[in-house]
Amino acid sequence: MSRSTPIIHKTRTQVVVEVLREKILSGEIAAGEPLRQSALAEELNVSRIPVREALLQLEAEGLVKFEAHKGATATELSIEQVTELFELRAMIETELLAKAIPNMQDEDFAQAEQTLSKMEQAFRSEDAIGSWALLNTEFHTSLYLAAKRPHTLEVVQGLNTNCDRYIRMQLLLTGGVPQAEQDHKDLLRYCRARDTENAVALLEKHILRAADDIRKLVATVLKSDAE
Repeated sequence: MSRSTPIIHKTRTQVVVEVLREKILSGEIAAGEPLRQSALAEELNVSRIPVREALLQLEAEGLVKFEAHKGATATELSIEQVTELFELRAMIETELLAKAIPNMQDEDFAQAEQTLSKMEQAFRSEDAIGSWALLNTEFHTSLYLAAKRPHTLEVVQGLNTNCDRYIRMQLLLTGGVPQAEQDHKDLLRYCRARDTENAVALLEKHILRAADDIRKLVATVLKSDAE
């Protein structure tokens, strides 16, 4: 008798995380809106424990904020924050890439290529948005490692953590990022060719274009919340 493939079930916490994340990113739960654990548990037909665990995970993603005497609320979206975060990314990441390209080896290109392949498959996964967002960060990081600037890379990773909720919102509300995928392929091609000038110019354009698109989405969500 052959063994059957085990069925992998999502935990209650994972389900609650995905439901609440989508509600926050889509604007169904408005920025600043209180997230009452007892009400959410009743609505989602779970105990308060997975709700609490889900809210803590969403806090780490920057989507939820805990305040004394107030509890959890959905984090405020900010056009100004998008501008600052993505402009900082453009300044720092282009400098890292310029320093990395002369030092890149075959294994660096192979790692970036492997991540790109995973990204093309990501939208078929159960957690499509989360998978693509994580792989997007992994791809960019793989291009900067050869710069050998660990402290600068740590700053970039912090910026990416703060940008993550906006990138997830973009994925959720637009359903895909075909331009970003083409940018990534072209970026890797320039890196392989040691074409630092074009690689840096494309990276800056890539980051700032995303900022423009996300600002428009945030403005739409904020307008919807105000109506």
